[in-house]
Amino acid sequence: MRLNEILFTDARPVDGYGPGFFRVGGQVIEGPVLLTAKDTRSWGGLEDVAPLLALAGHVDVLFVGTGAETAHIPPALRKRLEAAGLGVETMATGPAARTYNVLLSEGRRIAAALLPVEG
Repeated sequence: MRLNEILFTDARPVDGYGPGFFRVGGQVIEGPVLLTAKDTRSWGGLEDVAPLLALAGHVDVLFVGTGAETAHIPPALRKRLEAAGLGVETMATGPAARTYNVLLSEGRRIAAALLPVEG
């Protein structure tokens, strides 16, 4: 099997995560995090809708990491995000972070809103 090195250019991938935190580009961030190719910041969770809506027109797909298990996001939130033109994919935080990293390395227009796993 041939393995290829993944290059992220200036983007910062998710390096790891644990109970209540994420490590992104070597920086530890406590609590929920919102990631794009150009920005990494703390996020207020599913009730903090404004920064998610601000992604419209800049990204095609938003991955929502729902913690240790896959869960549905509130239907009203999904409806608002999709009405703004965002594709929304929900999954557990680990798979969301891994999928984000792979598509980030391909230069895709993506973002991830990740809730931490709890310990």
